[in-house]
Amino acid sequence: MDSVYRSFYTKSNAIVAYMVSKLELNPGDHVLEPCAGDGVFVDAVLQAQPNVTFDLYELNPHAIVDLNAKYGNDTRVEIHHADTLTDPDLSLKANFSTGYDRIIGNPPYGGWLEYEQRDFLKRLFPGMYVRETYSLFLFRCVDLLQIGGKLVFILPDTFLNLHLHKPLRKRLLSKCHIEEVAIFPSSFFPGVRYGYSKMCIITLRRVRESASRSAESIRIIDNLQNAHALLNGEGLKRRVTMVSQQVMADTVDHALFVSEKPRVDKLINECKNRLGDIADCVTGLYTGKDPDFLRPLHDAIRSAARYRTVDESEICRDYVDRSGLLNGLNGKRRFIPIMKGGRKRYYKPDEWYVDWSVEAIRAYRTHPKARFQNSEFYFRRGIGVPMVSSSSISAAVLEDRVFDQSIVGIFPRDEKWLHYLLGFFNTETCNTLIRTINPSANNSANYIKKIPFVVPAESTLRAISTRVKKIVTNVKEEGEVDASLHKTIEAMIAEVYGV
Repeated sequence: MDSVYRSFYTKSNAIVAYMVSKLELNPGDHVLEPCAGDGVFVDAVLQAQPNVTFDLYELNPHAIVDLNAKYGNDTRVEIHHADTLTDPDLSLKANFSTGYDRIIGNPPYGGWLEYEQRDFLKRLFPGMYVRETYSLFLFRCVDLLQIGGKLVFILPDTFLNLHLHKPLRKRLLSKCHIEEVAIFPSSFFPGVRYGYSKMCIITLRRVRESASRSAESIRIIDNLQNAHALLNGEGLKRRVTMVSQQVMADTVDHALFVSEKPRVDKLINECKNRLGDIADCVTGLYTGKDPDFLRPLHDAIRSAARYRTVDESEICRDYVDRSGLLNGLNGKRRFIPIMKGGRKRYYKPDEWYVDWSVEAIRAYRTHPKARFQNSEFYFRRGIGVPMVSSSSISAAVLEDRVFDQSIVGIFPRDEKWLHYLLGFFNTETCNTLIRTINPSANNSANYIKKIPFVVPAESTLRAISTRVKKIVTNVKEEGEVDASLHKTIEAMIAEVYGV
């Protein structure tokens, strides 16, 4: 597999057979393979329905040599050494709706694009996230389908819910009936590591944009035990869910949320209030060169190996003039606490310090790689949620310190929600919601803003806030979370959300 072309060939017979079956081929169909590779789909399609014609597009010159050797004398197959995304003949077909009856493919993903090429693709596909070329192939090929034509692609599943792919989802929902999405681990591909946690196969049919979507449903298949379960449905873990396409079109960012609990999907899709409605969610400081500006309290702290430790005589613990803190500190005591990533519930002790001298602040504001972002939230009371979490989300109170870019700072616009939300972000209910909205381990501000916010009864708000305050005090004094109090908070939040 070439690092430039990123051609991950489909070497699973079960997956290929499933994809070809979803095409529902007819005699005389005109078929496009937009990234032909070694021809695995061509062979399978011609075996299933010999009476079709094929256009094969491939950019890799080595693959073109092999394709010509294999199909050069086959009158049903026309081979094009060209880029599907930019080929002028395909642009004409897309513009005048003289495209294909069927399209099947495994487009490239995860490859590096030169900045010049990115700029060109941004002009060609306005609003699209061009760093993931697979999404551009899907976008392009939808326009290359005839009305009534079918497309079957195998792709990473990230386009189903990532914020950056909203324009693609909007296009799919307006121009197509998404018939089925089958989600499965990338390990189903023998001997290949993709760097993506899951893959999916999408089957869609091109429809007229004016057509009603109210009767259309999307069939979601997941929890597959093996690739053969795609074809025969074997395996107790296989789950099939039907989702209204109109509901998906009306959801936040048109994202496809799939949970084992129907109540969770309903809550995410239909909840009137979101966390972003009641709180500001922002990321923090990046110094541009952390080893020069950050100091751990001692060597035993996680990830402290390449940093010098801070000296107690350099730490400023008393901010006299808070109004001028954003301009920096004078004198020897120039280091202040900063919250970094790492899983701690309710309260995180000061373990990292950042240079807050006047000279350092000037560097953060001017260094091309530094980001002195959302500084109006520095030193405010709030909640810090690590951007990257492991098995579950966690949160700790932010007080009298700054936070770096690995933290999403959550600042309720009404102080009464502070401890309630701190409790909420440490529960399994919150974890279920954020993992449904965004299955990856990245808790970015954009996804946290979308978490449903269910307003509790005043008595429940007071009861949860009181318990959270006790836990914070307990952690500060003894270093441990009171398990009994936390369990009670878990149960109360679950009751509020009904999940």
